[in-house]
Amino acid sequence: MSKLLDTRLTRALGCDVPVIQTAMGWVATPSLVIASVNAGAFGFLAAAVMTPDECERAVIQIKQAVGARPFGVNFHSFQPGAERIVDICIDHGVRAVSYGRSPSTKLIEKLKGAGILCVPTIGAGKHAQKAVDLGADIIVCQGGEGGGHTGDTPTWLLLAQTLDAVGADVPVAAAGGFRDGRGLAAALAFGADGIAMGTRFLLTSDSPTPEETKARYLQASVTEIPVSTALDGLPQRMVMNETLAALEQSGKLMMLVRALKHGMAFRKVTGASLTDMIKTAWAMASKTDMTLGQTMMAGNAPMIIQKAMVDGKPDEGVLPSGQVAGLIDDLPDCATLINDIVTGAEARLKAIGQTDAV
Repeated sequence: MSKLLDTRLTRALGCDVPVIQTAMGWVATPSLVIASVNAGAFGFLAAAVMTPDECERAVIQIKQAVGARPFGVNFHSFQPGAERIVDICIDHGVRAVSYGRSPSTKLIEKLKGAGILCVPTIGAGKHAQKAVDLGADIIVCQGGEGGGHTGDTPTWLLLAQTLDAVGADVPVAAAGGFRDGRGLAAALAFGADGIAMGTRFLLTSDSPTPEETKARYLQASVTEIPVSTALDGLPQRMVMNETLAALEQSGKLMMLVRALKHGMAFRKVTGASLTDMIKTAWAMASKTDMTLGQTMMAGNAPMIIQKAMVDGKPDEGVLPSGQVAGLIDDLPDCATLINDIVTGAEARLKAIGQTDAV
């Protein structure tokens, strides 16, 4: 491993390169995690759309393929079976877990007690210190350019806020808009300990995403990947297509109807009862300004995403994506991608050093 790319992130996670492959539902499957980890990055399995049994089988499959190389698991503390997934991570010696909104203090304490690193993703500067107070060992700060659920602050401004708040205490990985070695070098020069990428790993030959869907991503321009609240009431960046356009035109009643329809399919995947889903949605709605339909959609939105990401019907589902998709025009394998990132980053960092010496 190059000394130029030896950072607090690589030392904490045990990976060769300070690059995190983020967890994307239906995308960060064992095959992608295996490919990214064997290439030298740190990969997270997307267990947020898995049952505990599926998660355990996936973890075992990854361990058998990567040997001693470390990897992580992503989950939601509010998903059915979350406590068992935590136990699976502990039993199988997973290196780290990642999570987003509404983390469970109880589960975080259990994970940390077992020596598992906690790696939350934040989208606002004010959440950085709170994440550390809750037990974060590493922080991924995702700027507004990032795909899926995202905030309003651009990547570089959010990175500055996060580094100012906690950079001396925990490693920070920047996310949102990264795809190559130049980006990694820029993040390291800025003070980050590495980068996290989702869309770039989605658009690789190792990604399980159907070719029809990948082709739709490659067609998108930077300005055709807006942020919308139509899917689940929360800001989420997606490629504009027929389904997203229809969702944006739906009223509250239609949103509730869609939520119930997809909820029936989602409960078959997770094992949750419809009553449990409604209770959870009602509890969320009572604590926020979201409608019941929006909170229901927040729980079963993965079923809509599945249409594109699993079934290969990009116009019938939604396409979570970072704006960086508009700059990507190839589908390398993970080994080639990481090699190119390392080569590009080292070249830029060496060029900076030479400039400073003049």
